[in-house]
Order: sequence, then C-alpha cells, then structure tokens
Amino acid sequence: MEAIFDQALVETNRLRTLRMPQADFLLKVAADELAERLGVIERRFDEAVEIHGYHGIVADALQRTGKIGHFTRIETAPAFAKAGDVFMAAPLEHLPLEAASINLAVSPLSLHLTNDTPGVFVQIRRALKPDGLFLAAIPGADTLQELRDVLLQVEIERTGGASPRVIPFADIRDVGALLQRAGFALPVTDKETYTVRYDSIFPLMRDLRAMGMANPLVARSRKPLSQAFFMRAAELYAERYSDPDGRIRATFTVIYASGWAPHESQQKPLKPGSAKARLADALKAKPLD
Repeated sequence: MEAIFDQALVETNRLRTLRMPQADFLLKVAADELAERLGVIERRFDEAVEIHGYHGIVADALQRTGKIGHFTRIETAPAFAKAGDVFMAAPLEHLPLEAASINLAVSPLSLHLTNDTPGVFVQIRRALKPDGLFLAAIPGADTLQELRDVLLQVEIERTGGASPRVIPFADIRDVGALLQRAGFALPVTDKETYTVRYDSIFPLMRDLRAMGMANPLVARSRKPLSQAFFMRAAELYAERYSDPDGRIRATFTVIYASGWAPHESQQKPLKPGSAKARLADALKAKPLD
C-alpha cells in the first residue's frame, strides 16, 4: 500500500502542539458532542480508551459523564501524558490493545491521518468486547475547502501547476463503509459543519500548525514558499471568502461515527420474507398489478 501521509512528520506535527499556544476549539467542540452522545446511552463502560486524542480534552469530557470506570489514554509520545493519567504511547496505526479487552473506544480527530485507516478500524473492532462501543470524530470532506481553493489558485498563477497543500478528508459515506467493512454492528454516521472566522489567512495558518494540521503529505512540495505567495493567498482569500466586516471564513466539518462490537442481544434486521404484514397494507396503498 502506497503511503499518503509521512507518519514521522505527522508525529512531529503533533508534538509541536505541545509547544505552541493551544488552538483546541475543534477538540472542545468534539469533546462536548461526544460526551453528549455518550451521556444518553443507558449503560456504564468499565474499560474505556481514548485513542490519539492529543491533550486529553475529550477524555476529560467523557469522564465527567459518569459513564466510565477505568480510562486509558493512548498518544504518540509520553509527552502527552498528564498527571494522573493511565497512559500508553503508540503510533497512530498500531494500537497496543489486546483482543476483547475494552468496552469503549473513542477516537477524536486523528483517524484522518492514518494510511491504513481500514486496518485501524479493524484493530479497534478487535479490541472491543462484545457489545462494546466505538465513537469517533473525524474531519470531513469540506474541511478547509476555502484554504484549499486559494492555495491551489495562487500556485497555478505563479507556477502553472499545483502540488497538494491541504490534505484530503473523508466523505461521510466512506466512514460508514469503513465501519461496515470492519465488522461493526448498528453503524451510524452524521456530520456537523462549523465556521470559524479570522482576521486574515495568517492567524488561520498559525492555528492549523497549533492543531497539528500542517501538511504531512508524502507528495507535498519541499520547495519553500515565498512571502509574496502568502500575501497573494491572503489577498485572494479575502476577495473570495470574507464577510462584510472584512473577516474571512474557514470551514471545518466533523463526521461523528459510532458502531458496536456485535452481540446476540443487539437488534437485527428481519430476514427477507419474514414480515407478517405487507408494506402496501400498512401504508393503505393500492398494490400495483
């Protein structure tokens, strides 16, 4: 399988988030959303794992629901551990979890950076006990669409060609297919779109670096960009994506996904032909000849 992401650079970008002023607004939004979804489930999860959640914001929010017993955090380096954490260090694509060892797995805003995403889904599925729950927040396809458009246009203007400057993000249908392929029961996906406003492109790009979202693509251009390139990008961004007050818009789409490790107690679809009443009768519709 050809690698899309330079995993060494992905890990370097993640570590940089510890040295920069935190831009954790998207993690906080995901934390609130995932905690709300967990909170309405009428059960307790004795063994839970947060999988590559950066600074533990999501883990903290989920623990406050009172639904979790023992919580373990996994991140790419020990530097992410906080006082009181039960912590394991592991790369994005290799989870140090035994089969059927946990009741709940939560992945906040990291699965979009894996090369073998189907394989990671399978690892999570195997780690769950029967009737265990997987929750994920994954940046979706419309994320940073304005920045992608602007950087592409400026590079075409200046060089006549283009290289990938913004990473590809998954479509909601792709995430649903991954859940099914990995063997999850009762898969559910939905998405939310958030618009964040900035004074210009420059604080947006600083936030992306502080979020660990600098470009880690293997196919990225290694040629340094000039100040003139970014000034033109800022000009074009303001022309195309600014509000009447002059501030620019940046779109972030988050796909929320859930799936359960199969268990005999779960609801199952009826077998074809097993219905006791015809749909036409239920709808009081006249059947076609």
